[in-house]
Amino acid sequence: MRIAELFYSLQGEGALVGVPSVFIRTSGCNLRCAWCDTPYTSWQPEGTDFTLDQILDEVRGHPARHVVVTGGEPMIAPEIVALSGRLRAAGLHITIETAGTVFQPVACDLMSISPKLANSTPSDPGWSARHERLRMQPDVLAELMSRYEHQLKFVVARPSDLDEVREIITTLQAARDRVILMPEGTDHEVLRERGLWLAEICKNEGFRFSPRLHVELWGNQRGV
Repeated sequence: MRIAELFYSLQGEGALVGVPSVFIRTSGCNLRCAWCDTPYTSWQPEGTDFTLDQILDEVRGHPARHVVVTGGEPMIAPEIVALSGRLRAAGLHITIETAGTVFQPVACDLMSISPKLANSTPSDPGWSARHERLRMQPDVLAELMSRYEHQLKFVVARPSDLDEVREIITTLQAARDRVILMPEGTDHEVLRERGLWLAEICKNEGFRFSPRLHVELWGNQRGV
């Protein structure tokens, strides 16, 4: 299994923010977000091939009950079902972070679904049309939401993005207390500026707000 990085940190986003977790970041993605903060898993994918035994050994080397399988897009990893089963057998709480474009019958305790808004579509002529075609898959989103405990986490860059968020959650009949809004950015000042107006939107509309705790603590770097 091609792994971009495997590390121990705090969950920086979503409902479990602050929870010590082992992160398994797979390499490879079927989308190319304009603002992707892990280009080494998408635009320029890199990584090392690990066996499932090697991954489990690395995970067991850390004092955490929570494991986060992320990417890139982990649901396109060839051994994702087998990996999730091994993690479940090890008694770990499993979060899978996905854009919700591909379904796999994985073992999962929290499906962290981040549907990509129009703000994610790149200008790159080789990817813009493909990304726009793939980024929203309502049938896959509905399947994931019906099968798993889940959160819907949207990356918001501007107030006008909320029109698309409202449309999506209406289509999916999603409960607002499962919807999490997070400011887009990898810079402290940008996150603070966007976070201030986004927090007010969350207060007014009943959505949850998520910081990017790992960026606030350690900046925009790998392995945190």
